[in-house]
Amino acid sequence: MKLSVKVEYACRVLTQLAKHYGSPDLAHIEKLAGKEAVPANYLVQILSDLRNGGLITSRRGKQGGYALARAPEAISLYEIVSLVDGDLLEFSSTVDGESGQRVSNIWKEVRADLEAKTRSYTLDMFLHKGAEDMYYI
Repeated sequence: MKLSVKVEYACRVLTQLAKHYGSPDLAHIEKLAGKEAVPANYLVQILSDLRNGGLITSRRGKQGGYALARAPEAISLYEIVSLVDGDLLEFSSTVDGESGQRVSNIWKEVRADLEAKTRSYTLDMFLHKGAEDMYYI
């Protein structure tokens, strides 16, 4: 399993949009790109995927921009990764040989655990909440 940079960028940009969820103002691509250090030309592709997947909405024109389609707590990490990269853990195993069935079963368990864990994280958890996120040495 290897997550792409595209997933990382999508998470970062969605976090920016989550900060302004419920606001009447729409986010502009240049501002999103600048705040999250994502190349604007690549961000266009990511935003298109997110819009086609129903995670964000967009409006064209001078007053246009981007916004979350749903509340941040209603968007899971699993949904983001699946939309951008496809399956979290893709494997093609057979049940051949003495160990084939056991190996296949273990990979299925790993996949189920990974899916459950990523479903437990929602976009609102990516937002910096304040003092509780501070680390002291």
